[in-house]
Amino acid sequence: MKAIVVNEPGPPEVLRLEEVEKPAPGTGEVLVKVALAGVNYADVGMRAGMMGGPHAMDLPYTPGFEVAGTVAAVGEGVEGVTEGDRVAAVLPSGGYAEYGVADAKSVVKVPEGVGFSDASALLVQGLTAYGVLHDSARVQQGDGVLVMAAGGGVGTLAVQLAKLAGAAPVIAVAGGREKLNLALSLGADHAFDYTGEGWIKDVMDATGGRGVDVALESVGGELGAGAYDCLAPLGRLVTFGAAGGEGLRPPDMWQLNMKGQTVSGYGGPWLRPGAAANAREAISGYLRSGDLKVVGGAAFPLEAASEAHRAIEGRRTTGKVLLRVD
Repeated sequence: MKAIVVNEPGPPEVLRLEEVEKPAPGTGEVLVKVALAGVNYADVGMRAGMMGGPHAMDLPYTPGFEVAGTVAAVGEGVEGVTEGDRVAAVLPSGGYAEYGVADAKSVVKVPEGVGFSDASALLVQGLTAYGVLHDSARVQQGDGVLVMAAGGGVGTLAVQLAKLAGAAPVIAVAGGREKLNLALSLGADHAFDYTGEGWIKDVMDATGGRGVDVALESVGGELGAGAYDCLAPLGRLVTFGAAGGEGLRPPDMWQLNMKGQTVSGYGGPWLRPGAAANAREAISGYLRSGDLKVVGGAAFPLEAASEAHRAIEGRRTTGKVLLRVD
């Protein structure tokens, strides 16, 4: 079968299309014939060798940890999923390929009437957007919510989920007019450009000088510090990424104490029993009702995986970036 293989860390050019052996599902596993593979910023970091520890991959490897497609085969001991089912699944790796193997517990049936591209909201970015809002930030009706990088895959979902939770105002911050207009079309009450000066003042003015109750931060560096400066007393900032290449700087601990603020990491749904299932159920309902829109970003053919990575690195994308496999 065809697959993208990384033989050494480096620039996007290390993503090479190769012919590899088709995998077979083991006990408790499902083989998925991939229709679409999600492309995430974490894929970019892994490919470049920026992510160590549990996120480091043994070479060579095939990137991609989320796919949507059709069940091609099931291993022993698998229940509730059969050959031919339309599914979305999270993989440890191997998604940039014609076939991928997933643990059956990570496989979700795609609801009737939901396309494969929308099913991506049931996976990494959807779980992240829902989790940072509800599990980490514990958003409440009437909370003012700031969404950084609001034009991306997580950001476009977070803007909508914040509105669905009754947050007000929802303030989107992103780079460029196109992304700001997109956020406004998805329900953001205000949208400000963080590539220019004055966006922090704009956020504060939009909240009457009080600041936001919740800030969702995935950029890091100076922009992450700016998001912290927008917090209201008792505000909660959740950090879940560092797309700018630099992690969130430690906040002023005295200010944190005096204002009763909280800065926390997300960590992922697997740290909270039942969180992933709860999020998928809620997101599935929103997709079926039409209350949640998955913004279709660029879709690249499998052999153009390097182009997809360049687009993400250059911040030229909005919404969900996908690889078309079949």
